[in-house]
Amino acid sequence: MPYRRKIKKCRGSFRNACFVKKAEFVNHVWTYDFIEDATEDGRKLKFLTVLDEWTRESPAIEVGRSITSKGVIAVLEYLFTVRGVPGFIRSDNGSEFIADAIKRWLADNKVGTLYIEPGSPWENGYIESFHGRLRDELLNRELFYSVKEAKVLAEDWRLDYNHHRPHSSLDYMTPAAFAATCISSVSAAPRPQEYTRDIVDNPLIVCGT
Repeated sequence: MPYRRKIKKCRGSFRNACFVKKAEFVNHVWTYDFIEDATEDGRKLKFLTVLDEWTRESPAIEVGRSITSKGVIAVLEYLFTVRGVPGFIRSDNGSEFIADAIKRWLADNKVGTLYIEPGSPWENGYIESFHGRLRDELLNRELFYSVKEAKVLAEDWRLDYNHHRPHSSLDYMTPAAFAATCISSVSAAPRPQEYTRDIVDNPLIVCGT
């Protein structure tokens, strides 16, 4: 019987790059990704980061030993409830992001998926830049002794980034201040509630110690 070569299907496209399909308003395009570190005993820490590409605001950084696609859905479900549903969400082709469960859930919520070309992180440039800051300013400077400590420090860093870091691309406003002007210009709704782990109890994220 002749050998049949399997052809790997490409799940991404350069047409979904951040410099091709650009965000044009708040909640138009979100992006998310994982970045990893470890506690002092060498055990893995996984950080799920979420970013609004228009405002540069980070609505959440989730931390755990393991975060599955169902865990990702749990975080997004909360964010969609308190901050609104984005039109699109951009990501790489990580297994958590291309899982059938998350694709179905996003489709049910009418969120378009923008999968970038495999092996092309520059196509998801906003989250890569965000990760660069997170790595330089937090992960490379801190020695984490537990998941709980990593959660607290990551949340402190996220709030400082959102509220005290002016961006030249935002006319030297902070992400939170710029986001507030966007919201007030389209709606009289109150400022979205900040995401915190005290609000969401998610058993699908393996925290450990």
